[in-house]
Amino acid sequence: MGIGEKVHSLRILVFNNKKIIENYFFMTVLQVLNSFFYLLIYPYLIRALGGSAYGLYVFATSISTYFLFVINFGFDLPATKAIAENFNNEKNLENIISSIFTSKTYLFLICLFVFVGMLYTIPVFSKNKSIFFLCFVSVYSFVLFPQWFFQGMQSMKTVTFIQLGIKLLSLPLIFWLVKKEGDLFSYVSILTFTNLVGGIIGFCIIRFKFHLKTYWLPLSSLKIWFKQSQPFFLSSLAGSLKEYSVPIIIGSFFGMKEVAIYDLANKIVMVPRTIFMSVNAAIFSKLIVNIKNHIVKKIIKIETAISLFMVLLIVVFGRFIIHIMGGNGMEDSYYLSILLAVTIVSWLVVGAYINFVFIPHNKNKYIAINQVMAMFSFFIFCIGGLLVYKSIMVLGVAIALSGILEIVYCVSITYKNKYLA
Repeated sequence: MGIGEKVHSLRILVFNNKKIIENYFFMTVLQVLNSFFYLLIYPYLIRALGGSAYGLYVFATSISTYFLFVINFGFDLPATKAIAENFNNEKNLENIISSIFTSKTYLFLICLFVFVGMLYTIPVFSKNKSIFFLCFVSVYSFVLFPQWFFQGMQSMKTVTFIQLGIKLLSLPLIFWLVKKEGDLFSYVSILTFTNLVGGIIGFCIIRFKFHLKTYWLPLSSLKIWFKQSQPFFLSSLAGSLKEYSVPIIIGSFFGMKEVAIYDLANKIVMVPRTIFMSVNAAIFSKLIVNIKNHIVKKIIKIETAISLFMVLLIVVFGRFIIHIMGGNGMEDSYYLSILLAVTIVSWLVVGAYINFVFIPHNKNKYIAINQVMAMFSFFIFCIGGLLVYKSIMVLGVAIALSGILEIVYCVSITYKNKYLA
């Protein structure tokens, strides 16, 4: 085949998969946008608000994220699939949208009842009612904003533009209204307001662009959605408990300044982790059809090398980056970021084993066991470590060790069962 024919074949391939390529592009842009936005404003916020006030915000957000996890209940994946399957059926689309909105609103109201009880009984909540309440209200923007709908309709461009608009709206407001530690309320208010605006815009696009109506449904008609979504909720429960618990443990045992130190270290690690995690997602659909062991082995080796190189970059340049972003008083973030950098390796390598070894062999039980093991090992290392030595570095060590255990488990199961033989 000549060069001209190859170019022609490539053009046909791109044309036939134009929508898929476009959606993947905008999903990647969205991930990068969300990661870099908070990195860009972090140096200003940490200096304006101070470590303790910013740590309080991270702590309150972590609490709200627990509730968000419950409210989402794994609906998004089956909803996206249902939207894609009923692309041209207006009646079915309206029923799907109404079912998800109603289900999430029911759960939001239940969570609101629980949250109000916590607001008046837990001391740290009671002292900072307005901050915690605003962070919780912001959760409702995720009920309103139907990213799962746009993903199912292959219209991720809409999501990206809305999110970009929200970021551009919030930036000048942050620099205008957030000047000192006492302006934490203003900062949280800006984020809550802009998130709700984004949610309302997304909701309105469904109504006025796609001309789809939403209506309230009785709880009895939603049972099928809870049943379909339950496996997705349970499968991610262990990992979510581990991830969301870290700032809460630090805030409860140490203080809000230490929460800010952890958050900065986590942000440094999160950028390469988020970007490279999309690699597995990108090649999964291509390889899953005709997967070959020698290709999987090569992918695992390459991803191991890439992730170890990223760890090395954090070791070499992390101190400088943290000084630029956090200034004085945040030096401990450097040592914590080295420990957290292990998650770059575990996320990439374990992700490769899950996508290209366990899923093709229909061994979903190993995925669940791996997640549960990671959660329990983290809490065991955490509790044991804190009993011996009270330092936030203990949590970094616990995260690193649980990540290493995940890798060891995946490798041992793979070789024991000769999946790549």
